Amino acid sequence: MATLQKSIDKRNALIKATIELVNNNGFHATPMSKIAKMANVSPATIYLYFENKQDLVNKTYIDVKAQYTRFAFDTYSEDMSVEKGFEVIWKRIADFKLNESENAMFLAQCDNTPIIDEPSLQEGIKHLQPLLDLWERGKKEGLIKNMSNYLLYAYAINPLSFLMMAQKRGAFQLDASQLEDAYQSAWSSIKN
Repeated sequence: MATLQKSIDKRNALIKATIELVNNNGFHATPMSKIAKMANVSPATIYLYFENKQDLVNKTYIDVKAQYTRFAFDTYSEDMSVEKGFEVIWKRIADFKLNESENAMFLAQCDNTPIIDEPSLQEGIKHLQPLLDLWERGKKEGLIKNMSNYLLYAYAINPLSFLMMAQKRGAFQLDASQLEDAYQSAWSSIKN
């Protein structure tokens, strides 16, 4: 058991180092040697867990996306109304983006640059299925605008990344009232 835990710890250290270095330096300025050094492993150790740098970044993306969506959907139930379900999910996403900013920043970079390959992006989208299903139900019930889920995500969820970055820079601090205003704006942008 100790060997298995050690292996898990090394992989987690590599994931954590990848997130930190990509966030601070970008994908191209993050060589495997720096990732290994930050994770406190030999460069050869990386290749026990990942095929190459692209595989490492893709798997890091999928791992972080899974954490993000597990958190986002933790208190959501499919029997909630569309509006209540969206509110629960949106506020959990906001909580994640504002309190897990390193992971959220990594996801934002991955979503806004071509560093993640298409199969990994599609795998990431699968993790959003409860939200996509909620939107489809909302469209059928006439509560949500009948538009592409990409547009719904762009208008309702992506603004949280902007607010997260503004808060991280110290330019803006979201209090409870502003967070509620942001939610109301998100809901208004997608509701019929």
